[in-house]
Amino acid sequence: MTTRKIAAAVLHQSGNNPSPYADNKPLSVMSLDLADPRPGEVLVRIDAAGLCHSDLSVINGDRPRPMPMALGHEASATVLALGDKGDGSLSVGDRAVLVFLPSCGHCVACASGEGYLCANAAAANGKGELMHGSSRLSCDGNPVHHHLGVSAFATQAVVDRRSLVKIDSDIPPETAALFGCAVLTGVGAVMNTAQVRPGESVLIYGLGGVGLAALIGALAAGAQPVVAVDPSPEKRALALELGAAAAVAPGEDTVLFGTDVVIETVGKAAVLAQAYKAARRGGRIITVGLPNPAEMLEINALSLVAEGKTLIGSYMGSSIPSRDIPRYIALWRAGRLPVEKLLTSVSPLEEINELMDKLAQGKAVRQVIIPAW
Repeated sequence: MTTRKIAAAVLHQSGNNPSPYADNKPLSVMSLDLADPRPGEVLVRIDAAGLCHSDLSVINGDRPRPMPMALGHEASATVLALGDKGDGSLSVGDRAVLVFLPSCGHCVACASGEGYLCANAAAANGKGELMHGSSRLSCDGNPVHHHLGVSAFATQAVVDRRSLVKIDSDIPPETAALFGCAVLTGVGAVMNTAQVRPGESVLIYGLGGVGLAALIGALAAGAQPVVAVDPSPEKRALALELGAAAAVAPGEDTVLFGTDVVIETVGKAAVLAQAYKAARRGGRIITVGLPNPAEMLEINALSLVAEGKTLIGSYMGSSIPSRDIPRYIALWRAGRLPVEKLLTSVSPLEEINELMDKLAQGKAVRQVIIPAW
């Protein structure tokens, strides 16, 4: 099996990485060996990759992963080679959105139409491997782990065929990348998990990429009013620009209590507890945030029955990527999902540590890198 040289941003230690990252550089842009794709896999050129809190959570240790690891999981790409001919639906030169959870297609979850809960894919992601086992990345003969089956902070990647969705060639790469995580998770939480109905009220905690995607998804679903909570004045202003009826700082949200659907995207147990309180009797609370595993949620147990509330976890927006990404792109083309307005900046791969600082400081919604040598 042959290999090629690529550039990739590699993390050597999960946790205990002091900030500012621009000075301490937990991510090293380095040369790696990338092996050919195996049957069922695809070699792609990364066209654009978005920075997400799920990347940051590996750096700060909230989501420990095996090291070393080439990070990045939200991207658009171009197909360079196929590990086998497959069913003929994918060809060299095709454009695609990469997604952070493939599906095996034969477990109970996949057979039930819940591929986002595929245990086999989750196990592979947890081990830093592809679905067919082991890694295609190495440095000086030593394996480098894949991040969520993608490792998109790189010039090229090998991914499972089920980790990409073919798209039309006219979508700007930096916009297309956001459909792979922010849009899939945020819009999916609204449309799939919460199943928001026209005229229902929606309250969103957190206005990062996922939270703002949930906001535009709620508006596209016909929710009214849609309101948001975030400490950043800039993000609150963007929420209003996107169509939110109100956007308030934490501590000012009690006036919004009594909402039909509450979506928590922050990834903090205390915020989820507040989101639970904010829902009306019979309301639905959807959580998509990923808190530190040590955090515990405390709610009034009686309220689940006495107030008829429903608390639902939403992983990857309860999405089936091959079904939902084309739907969301159709809404984008119709002007109902202004995904491009979530884009904060476009930068080279070499600025990855500085961009992680901005993400950690809440100064950005979705930053995108364009990997190139």
